[in-house]
This record gives sequence, C-alpha cells and structure tokens, in this order.
Amino acid sequence: MQPLHGLRIIEFDGLGPVTFAGMMLADMGAEVFRLTRSESAAPAVFDQVGGSVLHRGRAAVPVDLKNPADQTRILALIDGVDAVIEGFRPGVMERLGFGPEALQARNPALVFGRVTGWGQTGPLAQAVGHDLNYIGLSGVLHAMGEADRPPTPPLNLIGDYGGGAMMLVTGVLAALIEAKATGRGRVVDAAMTDGSALLGGLFQALREQGMWSDRRGANLLDGGAPFYRCYACRDGGFVAVAALEPRFYAALLDGLRISPETAPQYDMDGWPALHARFADLFAQRDRDDWARLFDGTEACVTPVLSLMEAPDHPHNRARGVFDQRLPGPAPRFDGARNTPRHSSAVGLDEAVALWTARSSDQPG
Repeated sequence: MQPLHGLRIIEFDGLGPVTFAGMMLADMGAEVFRLTRSESAAPAVFDQVGGSVLHRGRAAVPVDLKNPADQTRILALIDGVDAVIEGFRPGVMERLGFGPEALQARNPALVFGRVTGWGQTGPLAQAVGHDLNYIGLSGVLHAMGEADRPPTPPLNLIGDYGGGAMMLVTGVLAALIEAKATGRGRVVDAAMTDGSALLGGLFQALREQGMWSDRRGANLLDGGAPFYRCYACRDGGFVAVAALEPRFYAALLDGLRISPETAPQYDMDGWPALHARFADLFAQRDRDDWARLFDGTEACVTPVLSLMEAPDHPHNRARGVFDQRLPGPAPRFDGARNTPRHSSAVGLDEAVALWTARSSDQPG
C-alpha cells in the first residue's frame, strides 16, 4: 500500500506541470480522476504526448466544463475529494464556477492546487508563455550553456517539472497535512517562475558572496571547472566528469596519468588550459573504454547514456528503474519499487457513482 492510499484528487487535465503532478500523486497511491475534454467540448490537445507515462495510474473522465449537466456532476465529485489540481490561466476556473472560493464553500477541507507560469498575481499573471519564458525571467536560464553561445534550454525540466510540478506536489501535500488537522483547506499558488527562482537559490547566494560569475561556463558547476563537465570521446560518445572533492580529483588524475603537480585543482586561471588537456586525453579513447577504466574508482567518471541506452544499463536493470523501457515511479518507500498503475477511462456518471459508493462504505 502506497503512502497516499485513500486520498482522492481531481485533476483538471492540461499540459506540462499539472499532468506531471497528477502522475506523481497517483504513483504514490492517491486515487486520481483526470478530467479530460469530451468530444462535445473540443478536440483533446496533445492527449497522447507522453501519455504512457504522464497519464498513467488514473482514470480519464471526459467532460465538457461548460455544459451545465456536466458541471453539476463534477461538483458532486469534488464534494468528496481531498484536493483539486489545475493549470489554467488565472480566472478561468472562477469563470467556469470551479474557483477555490466556490469549491471550498461546499468542501471546506478541500486543498486547491494551482500551477501557472507567472503565478496568480503580478503584472504578467495573464500573459501567455511557456517553460522557457518562465525560467528566463527567474535568472536560471541565463546560467546554462557555453560562454560564447546563447543560453541552452534545459529541456522543460527546470520550469515545468522542477519549478512547477514538484512545487505543486509539495504544496498540496503540506496543505493536506494541515487540512487533516484543522479541517480547513488551502489554495496553493505554484508559479513556475517562483519555483525555478528557488531552484537557483544556491547560485544567487554564491553570486551575492562574490563566488559566482554571471558569465556562463566560468563557474564551478556550470562547466567552467575542467573537473566538472562532459567530454567528447573518440567514438562520438561522452563521459560525465564530476570529481569535485580533492580525493576524487586525485583519482581522476591518476586514471588520466597526469601528475598532480602539473594540474592544481583550484587554479582558476589555469582552468582553460587544463580543460583543453583533459579534452585531448578523453578524445583518445572510446566512451565505454573510459567507463571501464574508471569503474570502481573514486574519480566520478561515468558514461553519458542516451535515452535509448539508459534502460539497459546494469544498474538501472538491477533496480528496475524502467518498466517496459519507460521510467517507473519515484521515490521508493521502504526500499520497494512501486509498479506503475495503468491509465483507464470511465464516464462521468460512472465516476460519480464509483466514488459515491466508496464513500458510503467508509466507517463513521
């Protein structure tokens, strides 16, 4: 049994962070109904994108949010849930009659989780945007990439998933703990700009102390340090080198057959020349040759695997990280791997009847 077993959550279907958050909550045992667009409402948007992962573990319930009959049945569902999560632009849920004030008047303990790019307030609250725009405003995007090139988009991991979904899940779970104790729900305002700025907090703090430069590729963790970056190998593959601590750096130098006296670790003026020296050495052997050479050492050198290769790595296979080549739930509880539940589909009337029947079976 998973930790969130018994919790009921309504997810108003969307893209990006709300979908990822719904997946995580379902993976941890919550019973989630994902309200999707019915054919009478509008064609689904990218319904199948990532669906085998992002939509797993919960039932899709087609609805027309503007249809009065559907609205009534949705309210009946929400009356018996612990939380609602949604990712519409500010004001949309209120106009549909599903805003937090209206829903918490019916269900005072309801936790209402909202995730947007800019947040519920502020000059940009109603502006359009995507993940890249939000992390651009947070300062985090500027720090990513090579010094002589434009910032590199970090997929959508920082804004959508790190600054959005993870902050939403954290906020909803915190509010649920409080609601169980007080009987009063909260409105969780998770903005991707806020969340990605928080993720970059360490670097802002270092910058304030004069220990981080705004110049990309010139710092300890952004590829500026020759012992913390990726290198190309002879076969076109790459290795990740993360020899931060002195003893790990010593193991790296030993594997590369470099005398420590000729390669001081924290001589920043010497970093460009040392980077070139490392790059030349790594280019002389294939990626997997380097992986074998450093295997079992403390050099912190590992192969950079492609998405296709990752499921077949022995460590990932041993832990069952992937299920049919798709990533399984994380984190684990008590060390046990949770088998992902498959998605399903139910009608709105069926969903109401199902939860109503289960509610009547509860003691007290």
